[in-house]
Amino acid sequence: MFWRRVTPILLASLVMAACQSAPPLRDAVASTPPRDLPMGVTFPDQTLPTPVPQAIIDAADAEYLLLTNIYERLAPSVVNIDVTVSEVSGTALHLDSASGSGFVYDTLGHIVTNAHVVSDADTIFVTFYDGYVAEAQLIGTDAYSDLAVIRANVDAERLFPVTFGDSHAVRVGERAIAIGNPFGLASSMTVGVVSALGRQLPSAEMLDTNLNPFQNPSIIQVDTDINPGNSGGPLLNSRGEVIGVNTAIRTETGTFQGVGFAVPSATVQRVIPELIDAQTVNYAWLGISSQPIEGGFGVSGLVDLLQLPVDSGVLVDSVTNNSPAQRAGLRGGTSLQEVRGRNICTGGDIIVAVNGTYIRTMDELVYFLAVNTRPGDEIVLLVVRGEETFEVPVLLEARPVEPQISLPCGD
Repeated sequence: MFWRRVTPILLASLVMAACQSAPPLRDAVASTPPRDLPMGVTFPDQTLPTPVPQAIIDAADAEYLLLTNIYERLAPSVVNIDVTVSEVSGTALHLDSASGSGFVYDTLGHIVTNAHVVSDADTIFVTFYDGYVAEAQLIGTDAYSDLAVIRANVDAERLFPVTFGDSHAVRVGERAIAIGNPFGLASSMTVGVVSALGRQLPSAEMLDTNLNPFQNPSIIQVDTDINPGNSGGPLLNSRGEVIGVNTAIRTETGTFQGVGFAVPSATVQRVIPELIDAQTVNYAWLGISSQPIEGGFGVSGLVDLLQLPVDSGVLVDSVTNNSPAQRAGLRGGTSLQEVRGRNICTGGDIIVAVNGTYIRTMDELVYFLAVNTRPGDEIVLLVVRGEETFEVPVLLEARPVEPQISLPCGD
């Protein structure tokens, strides 16, 4: 009982002693005299904080110094693109205008942007970082990747080509920096992180005609602010290297709502040289279809339900008639089985590797073919069929212009 009575008094005494003996946390400065206080109540000295040491300031500003440096180095490479498009309605001619972003590819005046920014443009004008304006010509577009090349006839001294990074090395959580012209506001920088990899987007051609069945694979998803006008601008890593081309946002309002997309730099480096040389891009075609993996319908999600022999790869559910896959002897599914409310064509070949590179999904297979192969190339697929595992050589062809008919399940 005695201890319980004296403890509060002892603790109060210790606290008061500590307060009286503790060194001041702030440098004393002149203060106004306190007003009259009740007997026994003291007023602490009024003080102001001193600046923190420069080392702390430097550490706190290190990231901003990095971003400032990237902006100052890369902003001269980023351009604003303004286009006019003529549309005939009845007997009247209407001129529409639009804008986007782009970046300098080489000292010959080639500039990379999105296909949807410059497709069908009557005039294209490029505004450089210093305000200089030059007319540009359309060199080529690729609706599948939503990439395009234009060329401005300007002196090489005005051109500052970018450096490309390796998009295969990009990881979720890395810094993602965009420089562009959202809403026509030139040379704006926004910063975020890579929030996902391996997304798919419909090709611009598919959106326009609803005929092209091919998806643009391995898209980089970011939470970096990307708004209308950013399209065609570079997505950068912490070294100031281009890891993608900003191409789209997912939104219901027309403004950024947290999800943006960029075409990976590996696709850019595959497509742009071909557009410059030939004004078009030819992709290799295999001729198979597989279930989308969303909802757990990839091999890894079906391995137990269907008793599959492997837990990753591409389960072929159909083979296109007169395709390279059919000529190579690949087999589609043999019977329909309902899985979680969806009919799955089961019993087909499972492709687990292409040219020695293991693949987990159809998206990875399509991306490998798009980036690493050309029509006329021969690839070697590693195929699992029942209890057998064997290699299948396939001679690739160019993608057909018109949609092709896949064989029904079981044929």
